[in-house]
Amino acid sequence: MSLPAELKYTREHEWIRLDGDIATVGITSHAAEQLGDVVFVELPAAGTRVSRGSVIGEIESTKSVGELFAPFDGEVVEANDAVVDAPELVNQDPFGDAWLVRVRPDALPEDLLDAEAYAAEIDG
Repeated sequence: MSLPAELKYTREHEWIRLDGDIATVGITSHAAEQLGDVVFVELPAAGTRVSRGSVIGEIESTKSVGELFAPFDGEVVEANDAVVDAPELVNQDPFGDAWLVRVRPDALPEDLLDAEAYAAEIDG
């Protein structure tokens, strides 16, 4: 599996791309594969305050229902309506068009993983 090296990862199978003071969050291709065909995505509205570890959304597939967790404290500045309208994007382009939310984090946690560490985590 190819993991973009410029991203950071969480143990909850989310990826994070930093652009200035905004963090774009999505789920990894590994998570998308484990879910199977995604049929429903629910995301928080812009302006929502999130707390690290709290459930901020839901991703349903033909196999299961998964929860989306906030990787840090912050404020949602944008949710990806394209994924809500076309959930299959999560399977088609998890590191691109299927980003889920953009958040202005209060601070980034120090336990984010780089691509190599995340790959080791899912292989272990």
